[in-house]
Amino acid sequence: MIRRLGARLERLFRAATPDPFVLAILLTALTGALALLKTSGDLPAVVAAWQSPKGFWGLLEFAMQMCLVLVTGHALASAPAVRTVIARLVDLPRSPGGAGALVAAVSVATSFLNWGLALIVGALLAREMGRSCQRRGIRVHYPLLVAAGYTGLMTWHGGFSGSAPLKVTTAADLAKMLPEALAARTAPISLFETILSPLNLVVGVGLLIGVPLLVWALTPGAADDVSGFSEFGVAQETPAPTAAPATTFSERLEVSRLVTATLAVPLAVALFLYFRANGVARLDPNAVNLTLLTVGLVAHRTPRAYGEAVAEGVKGCAGIILQFPLYGGILGMMVGTGLAKTLAGWAAATGSESGYLVLTFFSAGALNLFVPSGGGQWAVQGPIALEAATQLGVPLGSAVMAVAYGDQWTNMLQPFWALPLLGITGVRARDIMGYTATIMLVSGLWFVTGLVVLG
Repeated sequence: MIRRLGARLERLFRAATPDPFVLAILLTALTGALALLKTSGDLPAVVAAWQSPKGFWGLLEFAMQMCLVLVTGHALASAPAVRTVIARLVDLPRSPGGAGALVAAVSVATSFLNWGLALIVGALLAREMGRSCQRRGIRVHYPLLVAAGYTGLMTWHGGFSGSAPLKVTTAADLAKMLPEALAARTAPISLFETILSPLNLVVGVGLLIGVPLLVWALTPGAADDVSGFSEFGVAQETPAPTAAPATTFSERLEVSRLVTATLAVPLAVALFLYFRANGVARLDPNAVNLTLLTVGLVAHRTPRAYGEAVAEGVKGCAGIILQFPLYGGILGMMVGTGLAKTLAGWAAATGSESGYLVLTFFSAGALNLFVPSGGGQWAVQGPIALEAATQLGVPLGSAVMAVAYGDQWTNMLQPFWALPLLGITGVRARDIMGYTATIMLVSGLWFVTGLVVLG
């Protein structure tokens, strides 16, 4: 049944899914139309909200942060040690179902560490798995492998790079986000109430087991048509040319491990001091990026190697750079016209704790289609979610995770974050969305169950 559902949705999305940039334009138009309805046709107010400092250009700082997450994650994923592990993993499966399940398991597991790392590792693993299976005569459906590599984006927000749980660990972050009165009576929310809570640990383990099983169940049978690796024009990787010996002073500096250590050692000391002062419970996005930068530098050994890896990773930022202003404009219209408050505020209408968490989850899923940035969405929905949770007596950590789960859940319908993965693997968004939508529908039952039972 799951295989048939996946096949039908795959055909539907292949025919109907537009390019992510086109989708961003269409979502801008839809949000503008809804904002006009909300403001009774006040076009100047809608346009002002769209291009305000908190609108079209309001996510520039966050866009840079996301580019750094992606670039440092890509650089680490492309380090020789990581590539060696990937090369060994792809030769392990002996069946199409096993190949897809392994890609999904690695993507989900890596996402708990960092979403950017998971996205690139998932993409590289899917590509090399397709290449390995073709070489060994294993009949795999390559788009399903790529969809499996993307599943980490449905689990990342419960991990250590999750925007919402990381943005509530300090009083300073709460003061920036919440109204003054609410911030004054809201204590910082420890990671032991969010990422390391029983709710999230159970949900996370369930996803780590369940998502690979879903991918295995979606694997086409022997009689079904498949699209193999060779059909997508992925270039054959050639060994990197042997670098010419460094002969000048500047070239010796570029390949000097001592130069790398000159930066890596102070970075490592800074990380040590940060964690000694704050612990894991107060981890923030800057600490995550600093960790990736430090480990990546050490893994690549020389400044030249790391610089080349970063230059390659920057190519995946094109979609972020182009589309973040559009999503900033969407965010500006949503907030500036009160549309976001109306949408997210529906969740506060319920009088029950579990009902509130479930409605928050679904409203977050809907908002994510308009504001795909986890941090951007938390800026929109976070104050409303915490205000309502305070009124209803709901644990604030559970409210944070309900928003996080909804945000990551509908990433399987939102191709924005798939842009780097699509570039690496050579497939199109429409090739994978049918499968990711199926995984989303089934996993939604698990998220809701977790929120009702453990929230």
